Amino acid sequence: MIDPSTSLAFSLFENKGVYALLLGSGLSRAAQIPTGWEITIDLIRRVADLQGTAGEQDWAAWYRQQTGIEPDYSAILDALTTTPDERRSILHSYIEPTAEDISEGRKVPTKAHHAIAWLVREGFVRVVVTTNFDRLLENALREAGVEPTVIRSDDDLRGAIPLIHSQCFFLKLHGDYMDTRIKNTDEELGAYSPALNGLLDRILDDHGLIVCGWSGDWDHALLAAMTRAPNRRFPTF
Repeated sequence: MIDPSTSLAFSLFENKGVYALLLGSGLSRAAQIPTGWEITIDLIRRVADLQGTAGEQDWAAWYRQQTGIEPDYSAILDALTTTPDERRSILHSYIEPTAEDISEGRKVPTKAHHAIAWLVREGFVRVVVTTNFDRLLENALREAGVEPTVIRSDDDLRGAIPLIHSQCFFLKLHGDYMDTRIKNTDEELGAYSPALNGLLDRILDDHGLIVCGWSGDWDHALLAAMTRAPNRRFPTF
């Protein structure tokens, strides 16, 4: 029997440029950039500390006991802030490496990021879609000599060269951590603009999909786009 990873490797080799990558926070976890759940728990801990509570073994359980609801990344960020600028500032410290982080190899591109950059440089992958805010993959791509076409907003999309002419078309669905227009809350993640939906529909219709580190739990608009994709010419791994 042929295992799925062998099948994927064979298909990727024989069909250059056919597969798009969909990358979630799990990819950057090895670089010690926390996932959305880990940020949620840390925010709960920080709020509790300000309110005089410390040393709990299970902050999720403490939050349930205090509020009667499940911990939710979007709801907690929404409660702590009132504007996208504030949310960006909170997330910045979880993503931006300090000098100590860099010296100890934290929050820098991992082997996975460099492997993806190699796949792009060699022409096996041309389209990358991510829900991540960090710039680890952009950094790895540039180290490999690839300058990606990065789409972080509708403004970028309007000014970008066409997907078909790009060596690497890199769509950051929820924005960039240095941009105040990042999407975090349920309301922001519930729907994309018509232009972005059109681009997603085209990518999902024209390409196979390799998903890595994405849970599908939070990103309602992305899940809707995948569900409505009309064609399945190439498989999803």
